[in-house]
Amino acid sequence: MKKRLIIAILATALITIDSNAQVSVYRSGGGEMIFSGADVSITAADLSTVDVNTNTRFTLFFHVQQFLNVDLNNRIGFYTGGAIRNVGLIKEDLYQNMGFAGIDDTHPNWNKNTKIKRRSYSLGFPLALKVGMLDKHYFFYAGGEYEWMFHYKQKLFIDDNKTKYNEWFSDRVNTWIPSLFAGFQFPGGLNLKFKYYMKDFLNTEFQGEDFGQAVDYSQFKSTGMWYISMALVFDQKQIKKMMEAQPIQKTAYR
Repeated sequence: MKKRLIIAILATALITIDSNAQVSVYRSGGGEMIFSGADVSITAADLSTVDVNTNTRFTLFFHVQQFLNVDLNNRIGFYTGGAIRNVGLIKEDLYQNMGFAGIDDTHPNWNKNTKIKRRSYSLGFPLALKVGMLDKHYFFYAGGEYEWMFHYKQKLFIDDNKTKYNEWFSDRVNTWIPSLFAGFQFPGGLNLKFKYYMKDFLNTEFQGEDFGQAVDYSQFKSTGMWYISMALVFDQKQIKKMMEAQPIQKTAYR
């Protein structure tokens, strides 16, 4: 499916190119504010599937995107590049619904409200098709992305106590996670995007220990993620215009 998406993007671009048009190549970039959600469920002790409560997650740091744009004409183009993001999920439910192994109602935390935050920094590689008024920076875009999860962190909140753990290149999450996304770029720089991850965040083959308690991630039936983001994305030409529009203030020395 991912190969078909890439082929479709490139084929559409080649079919619609105007041989008389001048191809424009330039860079763009910006930050990103992410509002994310997750679909989390586990296999309970009685083998039933339990949906775990999740919270909306807002992140602003550390997000940076740099893109290489290729506009085939003023109506169609594509971009690729790289992005670093902070992505993850927040679970808040009873302790027994957190995915810990080998616990029952005799455990001291059994019915306690528990929150676990899991996140990873990712390095993403997108490829997207752009359609619209590219010369006016107003267009729709859609594409796919692969993200490499390279630094993992988790936090446990229970009884007003916090426990945290982090590691590089963790086995707790899937190393490479593909996604599909679509969005709009507006002339003033505002960019709105929706992204859906096509693979679970947590690695269901992981077995070990979290916060002093045994875990078997095969208990997780789903840890799917999605997000809506807002960003200010400017290209080289826009930045140049903004710089030229600012008059140089001369300081008078006496």
